[in-house]
Amino acid sequence: MNIESKSPLARTWQRFISNRIALVALSVIAIFFVIAFVFAVLGFLQINWPSDPNATYLERKLLPPGPGHWLGTDNLGRDVLSRMLHGAYISLTVGFVAVGVALMMGVSIGACAGYLGGWVDNFLMRMVDAIICFPAFFLILTAVAMLGPNIWIIVIVIGLVSWTSTARLVRAEFLTLREAEYVRAARSLGQHSLPIILRHILPNAAAPIFVTAVLGIPDAIMTEAGLSFLSFGVPPPQATWGNIISDGKSYILDAWWLILFPGLAIFIVCLAFYLVGEALREASQTRS
Repeated sequence: MNIESKSPLARTWQRFISNRIALVALSVIAIFFVIAFVFAVLGFLQINWPSDPNATYLERKLLPPGPGHWLGTDNLGRDVLSRMLHGAYISLTVGFVAVGVALMMGVSIGACAGYLGGWVDNFLMRMVDAIICFPAFFLILTAVAMLGPNIWIIVIVIGLVSWTSTARLVRAEFLTLREAEYVRAARSLGQHSLPIILRHILPNAAAPIFVTAVLGIPDAIMTEAGLSFLSFGVPPPQATWGNIISDGKSYILDAWWLILFPGLAIFIVCLAFYLVGEALREASQTRS
């Protein structure tokens, strides 16, 4: 079967896997995902390996990387490697769940605006424009300051202010696809709006929506890191990459490893997601 005879999603995937850089980035994401899953399970089973991420040993504080503490220790003597491994779950969870919340809102509102049109479209898009006018990070910061630093509050708030770009993208796709011949044929057969949206329009708009979701994950991860750096992130002693950097900002000249290693982890993961997202965007826009 040649590439022209395949479905749009199959053609997109075929082009994507031919991009070696994208496959390397996808492998990096998979490795971090496995690490997050494994250490989430270990944390649930209360297995502290390679060491207890929250155990403090003041006599070992600010030890540089070396045998016994391969990524050094922080100002309370906690092992940085252990905290980064156990914190991977929190950092990645924030990214995935926040994007999930944003997708649910963005797809729902964008689909209604694009398919129904008229005053519904005008009202929903003006609401989107109004929300875009507010700086997203300061909205998140204000909400977290009022409701308290909790991982689920952070996730939901990030999702609730990140859906506008998805809504505008979905609306644009629906405005185009609602006039397609197969949609008109479905209407002429008496199908209701919801089945038409779910069976005919949404699957054909899936590729750009998925690209937006992939590119939104690193934004959510960096937002959580920024909140943690300002001490509005996940409360201690729970480790995240962001609050490890926050703990080390006062020792940046004496304990460079507290900034370097979690910063590298955030950089590598976010770069991998951006590379995968751009590769998917290119693959979905290429015409055979």
